[in-house]
Amino acid sequence: MKSIETYQKQFLAYLEAYKTIREPKNLYEPIQYILNLGGKRLRPVLTLMTADCFDGEIKTALDAALAVEVFHNFSLIHDDIMDAAPLRRGHQTVHEKWDLNTGILSGDAMLIMAYQLFENYPPNIFQKLAKLFSKTALEVCEGQQYDIDFETRDTVSISEYLKMIEYKTAVLVGAAMKMGAIIANASKDDQERCYEFGKNLGIAFQLQDDYLDAFGNPETFGKQVGGDIIENKKTYLYLKALEFSSEKDKLHLKQLFSSETNNSSEKIQVTKQIFSASGSAEATQKAISFYTTKAFEILKTINISEPKKQILESFGTQLMTRDV
Repeated sequence: MKSIETYQKQFLAYLEAYKTIREPKNLYEPIQYILNLGGKRLRPVLTLMTADCFDGEIKTALDAALAVEVFHNFSLIHDDIMDAAPLRRGHQTVHEKWDLNTGILSGDAMLIMAYQLFENYPPNIFQKLAKLFSKTALEVCEGQQYDIDFETRDTVSISEYLKMIEYKTAVLVGAAMKMGAIIANASKDDQERCYEFGKNLGIAFQLQDDYLDAFGNPETFGKQVGGDIIENKKTYLYLKALEFSSEKDKLHLKQLFSSETNNSSEKIQVTKQIFSASGSAEATQKAISFYTTKAFEILKTINISEPKKQILESFGTQLMTRDV
C-alpha cells in the first residue's frame, strides 16, 4: 500500500486531465474554478486507498473517486449560495465571483457530470455504484434541509444535530470508501464496515470543522472564521453551550443567535467566550475523539492487513489534528 501523498498525487493528476473548458464558458469555467481551489481531497483519496486495501486496481477506482469529488464540490457551490458565504478555501465563492444564476446552473451540471463518470464501469459495478451514489446524494440533500430548518427552530437536540451532520457530511465519506471496496470486489461485510468506518470518521471530521469555524486560525482555515456564529447556526458548540451555561449566559447566547447584528466581530468574540467558559469547546473536542475512536474500532474488524489498517488510522488521525 502506498503513502497518502502518493494517492493524492495520482488523484490530482487525474483531476488535472479531466479539466477541460467547453462551451459555454460561463457554465464550465466556474466548475473548473471550484475544482481548482484545492481542499483536502479527503473523499477521493479514501476511495483510492480503500480499493488498494483490497488489492484492487487504483486506476480503476479513479473515475469513482472523481465522481465523489465533483459531487462534493457541487454541494459546496449550492451550500455557499444558501449560506450567502463570501469565501471558500480562502477565495471568492462561485456565486460571488460570477452570480447567483451561474452558481446554480454550474452546480447542476456538476451533479450530472458526477453521474456520467460511473458510466465508465461494467454494468454490474455501475449498478452498485449508482445505487449507492443516488442514496447518498439524496441523504446529503436531506441533511442540508435539516441544517436550513434548524436555523429557524428555537430548539434542536444533540441527536438531531448529529443526524444532520451524518447526512450532510458523513454519509459521503462512508460512500467514498464503500465505492473503493465495491470496485475491488471486497465482501459485502467488508464493504459495510468500510462504510461505517468512513461515516464515523466523517462525523468526527464535521465536528472538527465546527470547532475550527469558531477557534481556527483564519490564515490556515480557508473560510471565514466565526461564519457559523454570524449565520446563527446551531452547531454542536452552540447546543452544548446551552446545555452547560448558567441561565444568564444561556439567555445571552439565545439573544445573540436570534438577531442579525452589524457588529459581527463582537458577536463572535462574546460567543466564543461563552463556548469556552461553559465547557462546550472541551465537550466538542471530546465528541471528536469519541467518533474518531469509534471509527478506529470498526477499522480493526475490516479484513485487511495490519500495515494497511495503520495507514488508514494515520490518515484519520491527521484529519482530526488538522488546523485547516
